[in-house]
Order: sequence, then structure tokens, then C-alpha cells
Amino acid sequence: MKKENKEKIMKKIREAENTDNYETSYDERGIPTSKKKSNIKKGKLSKAQGSRFELKVRGELESKEWILDKWNNNIDLEENKLVKAKRKYNPFKKILIIGTGFPDFIAFKKINKKNYDIIGVEVKMNGILSKIEKEKCAWYLRNKIFSQIWIAKKGEKRGTIEYDDFLEKYGKKYNKI
Repeated sequence: MKKENKEKIMKKIREAENTDNYETSYDERGIPTSKKKSNIKKGKLSKAQGSRFELKVRGELESKEWILDKWNNNIDLEENKLVKAKRKYNPFKKILIIGTGFPDFIAFKKINKKNYDIIGVEVKMNGILSKIEKEKCAWYLRNKIFSQIWIAKKGEKRGTIEYDDFLEKYGKKYNKI
């Protein structure tokens, strides 16, 4: 066994033994994976905060007469096609999580008697998209799935929400759209 592999394994074993600071789970091969309890708590708090912010964004857009729904699709960039978002099952809470599509919402608003404006809304508290998320946004716009994609983020002033248009923010880099 190589020395660096032995050190990694010994580190995992030490973390698994330290139940005060680490929570350990084992995969199907019996290999321990430990997570710091403080990081687990931060993750739970961040997820809850993000969910509350998503609800706030939804409420604000609905008050501006947009009709919103969760977007349950995603993009397979390798196959270059729209696919159903994967559903996640939480065995601890015994629930199926459905809303895992990208972007978070589809929103539409009546423009005139026959036409609607259809946009995608991605909620990010800091307003920053990952590289893959940017590629997915560009794909949606290129394939005319949405007329615009908005990125909802926390505003400068406490309690406010700001919206960035994807093309205005990232259009130069993704000018193939």
C-alpha cells in the first residue's frame, strides 16, 4: 500500500472515531465518510435560508402579476436536450423532493390578448451562477425555451430583491446566443 493512501485511510478512521466533532456514514463497501458536525449545521441553515428566500421571490413576482410554477426540467448538455429533472428521495424524512429543475421557476405574464412573455427565474442569494448554470441558461435562450432568464438575488438594501437579466450580465461571454 502506498504511503499517501495509508495516510488517507488512517485520517478517515480517526475522523470516524471522533464522534464529538464528526458524523460518519459508510458506503456499500464499508468505507467511512465523515463530515464535520459544524458544517452539517451550516448546510442545514443555508438550505433553510435559501428556501425562505425562494418563497419571498415567488411572492414578489406573483404580486407583480407574474404567474409562477416550479420548473421540473433540466438540460443534459452532453446530449443537448431537455430532460426531466431527477427526483430526490430523502430517506430520513421519507419524502420525495420534486423541485430540482433548473432554473427554479417558469414565469409568464400576459402581454396582450394573444401573447405571453415567458421567462425563467433562477434564485441565487448572491446572484452568482456556476459555469454549468451559465451554459444551461445560454442553451435555454439559444433554443428559445425562454425569452429571458432572470437571476434573483438579495438587494443592497435589507429585505429587497434585485433581478439580473442573464444576457445583460453574461451576454458578452455567451454571445453565441
